[in-house]
Amino acid sequence: MKTLMMTTAALTVSAGMAFAAAHGMAPSVEASDQSVENGVVSATKVVAPANGWLVVHRTDSEMKPGPVVGYAPLREGENMDVAAILQEDVASGDMLMLMVHGEDGGMSTGVFEYTLGATEDGPIRVEENLVMTVVTAE
Repeated sequence: MKTLMMTTAALTVSAGMAFAAAHGMAPSVEASDQSVENGVVSATKVVAPANGWLVVHRTDSEMKPGPVVGYAPLREGENMDVAAILQEDVASGDMLMLMVHGEDGGMSTGVFEYTLGATEDGPIRVEENLVMTVVTAE
């Protein structure tokens, strides 16, 4: 049963990516360096292949995704001015990776269930590349 659910979820994401590509909307994240003094980090535009999440990971010069420090829901397609509330302090100079995650494989729809390295609500990939951008907190 779990294999069937994961296969269905994979087909749903693939169909969403095909739809987005056919309509000139490749999955993407657009954001720039910004103040996080108000406890929020924002992306100016996110294109998601299916309903999912904009997830904020800590990162560093090695550009590997680290612990999750915030997230916000996404709708399939184009999302403008997406704001994720930070769940822990982020200092000026900290690097943050804003990444598109899916809504797949978890126990509950609409509940962010990902933990670092898990498959539930995991990262979206296009040709094996993560859909993300990195910003620096000011």
